[in-house]
Amino acid sequence: MPATPRFDHDPHDRYGSDVLAGDWKARGRTTIPEVAAERELVVELAESGFCGAILGVEQGNVVLEDRFGGRRLFPLGHGFLLDGRPVRLVAPKPKAPAGRLRTASGSFVAEAAPAKVALPSRIFVEGRHDAELVEKIWGADLRVEGVVVEYLEGVDVLADTLAEFRPGPKRKVGVLVDHLVPGSKEQRIADAVARGPHGAHVLVVGHPYIDIWQAVKPQRLGVEAWPVIPRGTEWKHGICAAFGWPHAEQADIARAWQHILGRVRGYGDLEPALLGRVEELIDFVTAP
Repeated sequence: MPATPRFDHDPHDRYGSDVLAGDWKARGRTTIPEVAAERELVVELAESGFCGAILGVEQGNVVLEDRFGGRRLFPLGHGFLLDGRPVRLVAPKPKAPAGRLRTASGSFVAEAAPAKVALPSRIFVEGRHDAELVEKIWGADLRVEGVVVEYLEGVDVLADTLAEFRPGPKRKVGVLVDHLVPGSKEQRIADAVARGPHGAHVLVVGHPYIDIWQAVKPQRLGVEAWPVIPRGTEWKHGICAAFGWPHAEQADIARAWQHILGRVRGYGDLEPALLGRVEELIDFVTAP
């Protein structure tokens, strides 16, 4: 007896299913996946070959930075390659906070509270770059405590600044100094302050680095160690030259620092020799 025929469609339908039913135009078309434009993801422009790490998304554009520090904006969407494959970049979705939030310094974010009046005590740092780095990592903590950070424009003016500020038991001063190592000019100035009339109410601490730039871990810049700059070469200019960055003008140095600062995400990107000293200063000026 012959086998009963089988049908993959209605046996009473003489013509079968409609071949045009559904999205027939999409059949055989390659689907390009969507990828969230997360920070530090490395992508390439299919058309131009420009390759860079994602720094963020601004008003519908993705900000890419190439290995030389050059930054460019491109519209989100198609035209990108990830590991050589086409992708469609989309804005990342906001991440829901998990548990209690922390500041960049690792402290727990304080509960909402009225603005605090600034303490009479102060923390002084040597320059603008130092102040910007301290603000980025410890700014939230300092605002909670009511501590103001000011910069000196060099340790050479410290004695005059203290004489004008007039530290006291309720008006303490913490000072962060670059390159505070035995036998240095900075160490001699710190020792003189400790012996001076304000010594009991001033704490001078420092890190061993030539400049605050070196307190950023070199791995954040894609290198294992900071370049060694020969004596007689201005250090920041030498660093920029070693990295292949422009350094002819002061604006170039400022852009180089903003590039370095932009690589700092939290306290884990800084050397312990700086972290401990800043925490020590905060404790000193906030102690009753």
